[in-house]
Amino acid sequence: METAQARDGAERSVKQKVCIVGASGKLGRYMVRHALDRGYDVVGVCRPGSVGKLDAFNGRITVIPGATDDRDVIARAVAGCDGVLTVLVPRGVHHYSTGTAQAVLDHARPAARLVFSCGWHITRDGQDVYSWKLKAIVRAFGPLAKLARFADLDDQVEACRRVFASDTRWTVVRGSDLEEGDSQGLPLWSRHVGDPVLESNRTRRVDFALFMVDALTDDDLVHEAPAIVGRQTPSALAHAGRDGST
Repeated sequence: METAQARDGAERSVKQKVCIVGASGKLGRYMVRHALDRGYDVVGVCRPGSVGKLDAFNGRITVIPGATDDRDVIARAVAGCDGVLTVLVPRGVHHYSTGTAQAVLDHARPAARLVFSCGWHITRDGQDVYSWKLKAIVRAFGPLAKLARFADLDDQVEACRRVFASDTRWTVVRGSDLEEGDSQGLPLWSRHVGDPVLESNRTRRVDFALFMVDALTDDDLVHEAPAIVGRQTPSALAHAGRDGST
């Protein structure tokens, strides 16, 4: 007869399964590494032409090729997953981010932990305070990118609006400017852009990915839209330990 202790041990030995939507990108590949390091069973979604970028993980992850806004692709990928990490990319002018987010919201398990990535320009409650430089970049880049049919920042805004309005267990991680380099540890965060802790506006991409993966098990981040900054940046060092920033 199976004992309660044996059942508990078996449950602990079952791997948690996570899906990474946009796994072949720079951020996505870092998330794959972090997820594997934590012992997750990983499913990655990426465009067919980008599958080769995941060759380093052959035999260690399941790859499902397809557009991330394809509802059938997402339904297959998130089936049975305990968590879904989604890179919201405002690619093109055909509502790619919105389609991706909606597919994840509709097809993920009701109790699944959903973590989305976007930029600082997204605001949840309108209380973010943006620098003139960031506002100028968004004003200049947004229309030009849309005119060139390269990207649509409003698409990412709409995608996040739908996430915020959902009753899922979501987190939207808002990244600062990104750079490559060795990990500095888990980034600090604030609820609002404009907080002095974020002033350096710089995060290592590997640490953005770390924050995404860590959020899967941080219930304090459920229904939060943390804006993050690198732990070793000057503003983070100056304000480390402040309430709401860690």
